[in-house]
Amino acid sequence: SSAFLFCTVFSACCVTLHAEPPVAPPVAPPVATRLFIDQHCVSCHEGEEAEAGLDLKALSFDLADAKAAERWVRIYDRVHDGEMPPKDADKVDAQLAAEFLNSTSDWIQQHQKNDQQTSGRVRGRRLTRREIERSLHALLGIDIPLADQLPEEAKSAGFTTVADGQSISHFQLARYLAVLDVALDEAWRRAFSDGDVYHREFSPKQIARQSPKNRTREPEMRDDLAVTWSSGLIFYGRIPATAAPEDGWYRFTVRVSGLKLPDTGGVWSTVRTGPCVSTAPLLPWVTAFEATAEPKDVHFDAWLPKDHMLEIRPGDATLKRGKFAGGQVGTGEGEPQDVPGIAFHQITMDQIHKGSNNYELRKRLFGNLKVTPWRKKQPGKVESESPEADLKRLLNTFARRAFRRPVSDEELQSYVSMANAALADGQDFATSLRIGYRAILCSARFLYLAESPGPLDDHAVAARLSYFLTGGPPDDEIRRLADAGEIRRKEILLQQTDRLLEGTGSRTFVEDFAAQWLDLDQINFTEPDGKLYSGFDAIVENSMLDETQSYLNTMLRDNLSVQHLIDSDFTFLNSRLARYYGIPDVTGDELRRCELAPESHRGGVLTHGSILKVTANGSNTSPVVRGVWISERLLGVPIPAPPGNVPAIEPDIRGATTIREQLAKHRQQASCASCHVKIDPPGFAMENFDPSGRWRDRYLLILDGKRGRGPEVDASYQMPDGQDFKDIDGFKSLVTQKPEKLAANVAEKMIVYGTGASISFADRQAVEEIVEQVADKDYGFRSILHA
Repeated sequence: SSAFLFCTVFSACCVTLHAEPPVAPPVAPPVATRLFIDQHCVSCHEGEEAEAGLDLKALSFDLADAKAAERWVRIYDRVHDGEMPPKDADKVDAQLAAEFLNSTSDWIQQHQKNDQQTSGRVRGRRLTRREIERSLHALLGIDIPLADQLPEEAKSAGFTTVADGQSISHFQLARYLAVLDVALDEAWRRAFSDGDVYHREFSPKQIARQSPKNRTREPEMRDDLAVTWSSGLIFYGRIPATAAPEDGWYRFTVRVSGLKLPDTGGVWSTVRTGPCVSTAPLLPWVTAFEATAEPKDVHFDAWLPKDHMLEIRPGDATLKRGKFAGGQVGTGEGEPQDVPGIAFHQITMDQIHKGSNNYELRKRLFGNLKVTPWRKKQPGKVESESPEADLKRLLNTFARRAFRRPVSDEELQSYVSMANAALADGQDFATSLRIGYRAILCSARFLYLAESPGPLDDHAVAARLSYFLTGGPPDDEIRRLADAGEIRRKEILLQQTDRLLEGTGSRTFVEDFAAQWLDLDQINFTEPDGKLYSGFDAIVENSMLDETQSYLNTMLRDNLSVQHLIDSDFTFLNSRLARYYGIPDVTGDELRRCELAPESHRGGVLTHGSILKVTANGSNTSPVVRGVWISERLLGVPIPAPPGNVPAIEPDIRGATTIREQLAKHRQQASCASCHVKIDPPGFAMENFDPSGRWRDRYLLILDGKRGRGPEVDASYQMPDGQDFKDIDGFKSLVTQKPEKLAANVAEKMIVYGTGASISFADRQAVEEIVEQVADKDYGFRSILHA
């Protein structure tokens, strides 16, 4: 019955929200476009043997055909950029070329604008799983993780927010229904609870193994402290005392010191969580710290499902490790091996709530009605003197927040009827209200952003703004401004933008945006081969992620120029990441701003370890893969997909041929050369960085399974405009000379992410206007977001 209810409500709303849009009238192709194609293009692009497989005689002029429209935009761009007709072809009359560009541009723009006016620029933009989680948190006042229980989402144009790449299947609906029930269960549990109070302080004896004679993986007692030694044993360092009594967020303070410190400084250690048993090997990451000779307090929050516990252990891959037989550690076995360790002085554990407290949660769900918590023999209840009136009032308030706009009596009636029917069947008030809330959250009006063709109304703008910057629904202040019809006023829009970015807001936006824009959500998709690239570990990986997020947050907060994406004289490091990069004189485990010397070759997001890692496969690097990624993500140069009959170019790890030699042959094919002139410069510029993010002067050579010194890295190349560079520093110098292109790319990425639609040909003018607006602001990152 629940599935039937969901599908009935959802389908009904889909029909209302997403009826088949009318078709825009066709726009006839201009004469100048046909004339230019006939005179300068058809001779090479006709028939089965057409260059690059483009048969212009067979190409449709119907721009409603998406593939044909994409071809015409590509043709326009090739002519506009001077790539076509080729240099060895007959000279093209400048006036005829200009007429072609103007007429073709007007033709494509007019078609797309007509289509947008008729059907809307964004069609059927669904909330992503992250946005669903935050929306349910905001509506119900809960804080439990939900996103990972929903299916993975495909990216389109680099983002999961793009409507054209989204889908909704029976499986997704079923999973959402299950997650919705989990969310409502948690809201109702807390609403009728007196409050979650859990506080524990663990002494070293409580942290350590309970039987010193047993060989286990818990810490051992040494000089009245609980000690864990450096080792490769999984789960060594688990602390059963910290096992959660129930699912929840817990705040920890761990007082810890380091033992037998290495020459590199303190003992870098990791904090993970899990059941810590062999049948459940996965351990979610929490944090890392550097244990020093002097005791220090480490603070962190962790989500712990019931019976999950902490595992805290030395985690630096460069530390000497102890060896223990049989997969267990006996008391006193680590000390003689002279390996580093960490000593626990105390652990404090408190259950917390990230969102509303229980009183605030009740107010969200039940307004001012009296709530009686659960007792041992008596269920909790909500007292109402006018049940039907209270149901309607509460459902109206909830629906306004869930649908992100006012709700008419007609729209509300079906939900009120469901709740009243439950009440009439003998259900108590709280259960009847929950049925109404559940039906509202099953609606497409909740799961989709309601945007009609034409200029967006205030509530649609409010929803876009909030989901763009916070990943969640509009708060009370934005809803109030939308109701008053003020949110679209420029000064109000900018004021609210800055308000949402205050405090931790800018960091939240940066983490959400960069996770998809820069593929930072893929940083742990592969791991560098430890035998080839030693020293890489989870501490380094997560420090790389923090480096990029902190750097981008500084760019946003201080409105730094987009040139900083490519080059700068600073970054954010802790002692472990600095040591990994080979940068001296950085101490401590707190990430801090560090100045960079020119010889480091670092600076800019371009050379962050996170970017170098996500653009490699863990074993080797490819100038093609990195070149395409940098072109599309940072430089704003779109690279079309290669022809299906062209094999991929893979590095030759035997050293018989260099990647440069292989690509030189590849570029001899005319259909390949036009793209590689753009791909190869950034790709080769990055070749001095290995798959793990470190600098290298030579390639690694593998012969008969043994490592050797390969050929020297040659990072020199030529830009598409003919300018030469000899290394990454020269490349960065040339790219930063054109900040307007970097700004246009950032603007495009923000538009795609924030609106839910790819950049169309008709959108280019808006992007150009944004870039013009920020030119006198040094193309600042925050200025672009404002514009």
